[in-house]
Amino acid sequence: MDIHEYQAKELLAKQGIRLPRGGLAYSPEQAAYRASEIGGEFWVVKAQIHSGARGKAGGIILCKSEKEVEDAAEKLLGARLVTHQTGERGKMVGRLYIEETVQIDREIYLGFVLDRKEERIMIVASGQGGMEIEEISEKEPDSIVRQVVDPGVGMLDFQARELAFGLGLDGALIGKAVQAIMGCYRVFRDYDASMLEINPLVVSHDEIYALDCKMSFDENALFRRPEISELRDKSQEDPRETFASDRGLSYVGLEGNIGCIINGAGLAMATLDMIKIAGGEPANFLDIGGGASPERVAKSFRAVLQDKKVEVVLVNIFAGINRCDWVAEGVAKALDEVGVPVPLVVRLSGTKVEEGRRILAEKAPSVIVADTLKDAAEKAVAAWKSGKSASEAA
Repeated sequence: MDIHEYQAKELLAKQGIRLPRGGLAYSPEQAAYRASEIGGEFWVVKAQIHSGARGKAGGIILCKSEKEVEDAAEKLLGARLVTHQTGERGKMVGRLYIEETVQIDREIYLGFVLDRKEERIMIVASGQGGMEIEEISEKEPDSIVRQVVDPGVGMLDFQARELAFGLGLDGALIGKAVQAIMGCYRVFRDYDASMLEINPLVVSHDEIYALDCKMSFDENALFRRPEISELRDKSQEDPRETFASDRGLSYVGLEGNIGCIINGAGLAMATLDMIKIAGGEPANFLDIGGGASPERVAKSFRAVLQDKKVEVVLVNIFAGINRCDWVAEGVAKALDEVGVPVPLVVRLSGTKVEEGRRILAEKAPSVIVADTLKDAAEKAVAAWKSGKSASEAA
């Protein structure tokens, strides 16, 4: 789960990390009022969306008067920003963060991430802030310094000092850098974050400020972090994924036309690959998990059909804990209650497979039955191409 910049900064502030003064605004008038509250001569109006590269997309505007702040807010609110992270759909701007400007003497990149290979928290820093970490690693690889945190003891002060010295900071700033780094680590640890990125962390008049902050959290830990769950902004999420996650389904939206309902992540990945090999494009990854009741299967159909681009649905079940008769009942239930207005291909294998196929034959005779994974993918792609050809002919 991602949160907005201003929300991440509120968490940082609790650890004493220095931040520019700022305030939230939902309207142009409120934005101008926030600027007057902050005071000064220059302000930055920042679109609050779950994406990086907002500046390149026009989502960060420097203003020299309260009137310019109001005009910038008028321009941004309700706009849809498209960045390389949002995809073509972009993200709608519904709130703004108005912030004072800070003189920048030097920019630093600081990032915390869970390294699954090392099974540790990895801290990555660079003296070349202001760029994406991919750009830094390509253009300035020697500037990157790293530290790995042992989960048994946590991050220690000497590691933060090594990072600070590795960044080439002046002696007077080492202590302040250590305080900022350790504060970020505590935020990362205490809230079960999976990523924390400050870019840039800036040096200004012998002080260190976090000018921007992005944070992501482990959704599996949200049950014990209700204060983080409350920060969720569903308007920034893919509506297909939100619909599915609210119903306990593992779903990732893709850009194709063949909707997939599958049990098991490995089988799901293999199915997506087989669809591609057969010449099609999957519309989603959806793992219904074990113990798929008819009701859960019907919910899966609703989630897949939320995507209006879906032109074929492929159900691929290898039943172990699951039972093919449960899935077949769910398919019949979906046809009756949900309505499936597109061709439906079903492949069942494993526990109670004969009973499942009998139920399909009796209750869902319109279903295209497949015997193997390859057969299912090919039949799904054939049904998609057939419908596409008919549509083009019409």
